[in-house]
Amino acid sequence: MDPNALSKAFMEHYYTTFDTNRPNLAAALYHCQRQIMGSQNIVAKLTSFPFQQCHHSITTVDCQPSGADGGMLVFVSGNLQLADEQHGQQIMFLFLLNLLFMNPFSREELKMR
Repeated sequence: MDPNALSKAFMEHYYTTFDTNRPNLAAALYHCQRQIMGSQNIVAKLTSFPFQQCHHSITTVDCQPSGADGGMLVFVSGNLQLADEQHGQQIMFLFLLNLLFMNPFSREELKMR
């Protein structure tokens, strides 16, 4: 699959899930220079943010192949709108996707998007 299409499919899936059902996200996570490991710890972190409802509007998804195992470095920028706020906040995130360790179901789901 085309790396650009795969990275865009991942971002769409990630941010839609973040906005609608955060507990369904679980992978290795670094947040504010702290590594968070294990599904329970990751879900706890993602659900501990001081807001419950939000909407991400992604404007840029750039990807670069990374490593021999098919990994990708994905840069994302856009806006985050919180339910109780009048103005959105600009966001930028960097994801390192390691396709070697993604389970086959996740890979197939991303290809279908």
